[in-house]
Amino acid sequence: MSEASSSSSAPPNGPIQHQSARKILLAECDAAAESLALAFAEDDVAMYFVKTTDTESWSNQKKWDLHVKIMRSIVKAHILKGLALTVGPDYDCVALWMPPGKNMDDRLTRIRSGMSTVNFRLSSEGKSRFQKEFLPLLHRTKEEVLGSLDNDSWYLVYIGTKPASRGKGYARQLIEHVTKQADNQRLVCYLESSNEANPKIYRKYGFETEKMIHLTRGPKPIELEVMVRQPIQKTASSETPADCRLTQTTKSFQI
Repeated sequence: MSEASSSSSAPPNGPIQHQSARKILLAECDAAAESLALAFAEDDVAMYFVKTTDTESWSNQKKWDLHVKIMRSIVKAHILKGLALTVGPDYDCVALWMPPGKNMDDRLTRIRSGMSTVNFRLSSEGKSRFQKEFLPLLHRTKEEVLGSLDNDSWYLVYIGTKPASRGKGYARQLIEHVTKQADNQRLVCYLESSNEANPKIYRKYGFETEKMIHLTRGPKPIELEVMVRQPIQKTASSETPADCRLTQTTKSFQI
């Protein structure tokens, strides 16, 4: 599997009719982002940077527009530097994976994706939550949990299914599309779950909980469950985890 195409070729009128996992084209960014925004409309972490103490006077439409802009910039960054996947007739499920050795932290990607522009649209508290709490917490936790494998793993950054499209197996397709490749490469997969109902689903795909972390600048702590999937070594009679255990670093972080 190669990186997601950044081709600007326009898709046919309306969404492409696909029932199997496929890469999202740059021209489809807005439609895919809208679907992901709908999937995360009620997610506490996704709204953590939008619904803050200093945006209480904002209209619901202004908050929604910011939420969509954030999702659009993240989708575009993954199209440019990662792997953006979708499945279903109308971008019903969208998954954003960061392949081994890749990231979207460079200045050019932040500018091209619009992430830099979105940063200016966040409120003062939203900026603090995103830049001073959320990103540092995720970066150091991933480094701590994966250790020497941090740069040699698949990272499921976002996956979301539109409410009307849930229960159809779309998310499973987008997860297994990459976990099968990770198995062949003997690489681990990593994610953070912000929905307490999801970890039991991820466990069906081989993920196990490694750590709990919390966002604490809001009115109540928000918990994220950090999960890791070991590569599965398939044999003629069974499937067993490959010999690719995590190597913990000696660093200790205050969460």
